Amino acid sequence: MPKIAATITGNIIMAKPKGGLGGKGLDSLLAGNIEDSSGDKLTTVPIGDIKPGRYQPRVQMDDEALQELAESIKAQGVIQPVIVREHGLSQYELIAGERRWRASQLAGLTEIPVVIKSISDETALAMGLIENLQRENLNPIEEARGLKRLADEFSLTHETIAKAVGKSRSAISNSLRLLGLPVPVQDMLYQRRLEMGHARALLTLPVVEQLELAQKAVKYGWSVREVERRSQLSQHGKKTESLKKNDPDIQRINDLLTEALGVNAEIRSTNNKKGKIVLHFDSPETLDALLQKLGIQ
Repeated sequence: MPKIAATITGNIIMAKPKGGLGGKGLDSLLAGNIEDSSGDKLTTVPIGDIKPGRYQPRVQMDDEALQELAESIKAQGVIQPVIVREHGLSQYELIAGERRWRASQLAGLTEIPVVIKSISDETALAMGLIENLQRENLNPIEEARGLKRLADEFSLTHETIAKAVGKSRSAISNSLRLLGLPVPVQDMLYQRRLEMGHARALLTLPVVEQLELAQKAVKYGWSVREVERRSQLSQHGKKTESLKKNDPDIQRINDLLTEALGVNAEIRSTNNKKGKIVLHFDSPETLDALLQKLGIQ
């Protein structure tokens, strides 16, 4: 057991909160890399005695990535312990390390190394949020909701949160702005049908236009650059003839071309009934696919 404890101690990066969320306790927790394990208990417990935490911001997990972690655990074991607190007789509530806990179950483990902490509900919430927010693969909307809980429930500034999760202040502010998008657009982000780059471009538009442009971006598979371009055109009123509302027939044909060819198409007409069709592509692969559809390649 001493050897196991030494291995576990070397991987603990969370601070030990002292006295709940007030004063030095919260300061230590938000400071990050402080290895203060005084009062913690390092041990192993039956994996079935742990239940999910009530304060986890993560909702969606990638099944493939979870299976990869399970295979790693089968080969190497659980290198970094999960963090729990006692919950009833011989029962524990998970505070941090949900992916490791779930992957360990997939790997068939019956026991798992843990750090048992004696902390309040509020501190458990803060630790769970911070631990998960430091992960790169957290869903953008889940991340924004977790950041909002830190800001609202603990009255923290964006700068303080930024230091706690290892991000810039502007990154925190931009993430929180996502919650101002229409709910259907947030759902597209949650389902990863849109990327953060798409969302940043949409945030510059009025709400009605945000939803309209987001739906088209998903439907036609527009790149981030294309959404940025259309957002800028909308803001400056520089729409092409193909986008004018007084040309419904041209717009209808424009949409049909876009859908049929799988790339953004523009019909640019002039007053003398002449014009041109412009097809946009954002990669060599997209160009090859377009040429095949046109029967050129």
